[in-house]
Amino acid sequence: MVPSRREFLKHTGLAGAAVALGQAGEVQAGPPVGEATTPLVVPPRRHPIGVSTYSFWQFRGERLGIPACVDKAAAMGFDGVEILHVQMQDESNAALQAIKRQAHSLGLALVGLSTHQGFVSPDAELRRTNVQKTLYQIDLAYRLGIPTMRINTGRWGTVKSFDDLMTRKGVEPSLEGHSEDEAFGWVIGAIEKLLPRAEECGVVLGLENHWGLGRTAEGVLRIVEAIKSPWLAMTLDTGNFLERSYEQMGQMAASKVPIALVQAKTYFGGGRWYSLDLDYAKIAAILQEEGYRGWISLEFEGSEDAETGVPKSLALLRKHFS
Repeated sequence: MVPSRREFLKHTGLAGAAVALGQAGEVQAGPPVGEATTPLVVPPRRHPIGVSTYSFWQFRGERLGIPACVDKAAAMGFDGVEILHVQMQDESNAALQAIKRQAHSLGLALVGLSTHQGFVSPDAELRRTNVQKTLYQIDLAYRLGIPTMRINTGRWGTVKSFDDLMTRKGVEPSLEGHSEDEAFGWVIGAIEKLLPRAEECGVVLGLENHWGLGRTAEGVLRIVEAIKSPWLAMTLDTGNFLERSYEQMGQMAASKVPIALVQAKTYFGGGRWYSLDLDYAKIAAILQEEGYRGWISLEFEGSEDAETGVPKSLALLRKHFS
């Protein structure tokens, strides 16, 4: 019987070391065959923790450039950086390679590219335009050496203001004359067109629970489980489930489709649109139970100054994910 992902990780997390090192670092011969040994229990590897550049900007005021965010992430003690695409000020190849070099010199990984697109439209030409835009974004991730890219379904656009959408808890009526079933077909068809490029570039697409058809775990799973591609995974945002939060996180974590990245929201100083009292001990347990071993990326969305709110958030995440 082939072990499940959960069983495999549970067992391998306690694998013993095969050799012991001497005081001078030399490999020592093992004990004679048949002699009792005490296995070395290796503690589970901690989750690496990154920070989204969004945490330092939040769409407020002038865009803070990516190089400045990378410097801040290193100074605050993060392991990596997730880049918010709309925050980039220069997408020339020279600028991309400079960001890659800067991150490497500071000991940081570039762990994700967070992008926007919209496939929820009856307009086939608009969907095609968004596919082309997303193919370009995959190329950006490839040139930056980033292994996973957040994508969205997009939304109907029947609620024009994002503030109003948040007041409505993300619920939005469909366009007159069209149904959600129809829209799921549009989204699935568009994402399928992205996968050959994602495979060619080695970039795993992570469909996020991010409003639109991805407002619920059921919506995200309906799409990714229909497509069944190793190049389509999920990005789990802990702050985007406004009801049944832990239940829906568990649904995503339990799917056979893997989670590529976890975006962890915090709200020190009060949230910009809302605050959720997220229990990160519980969230960490949900992810551990289902075998998630990957990156945690902070998305600080509080009103407190990022210079203090972001370090507080890092301490919180280290406490529960280390």
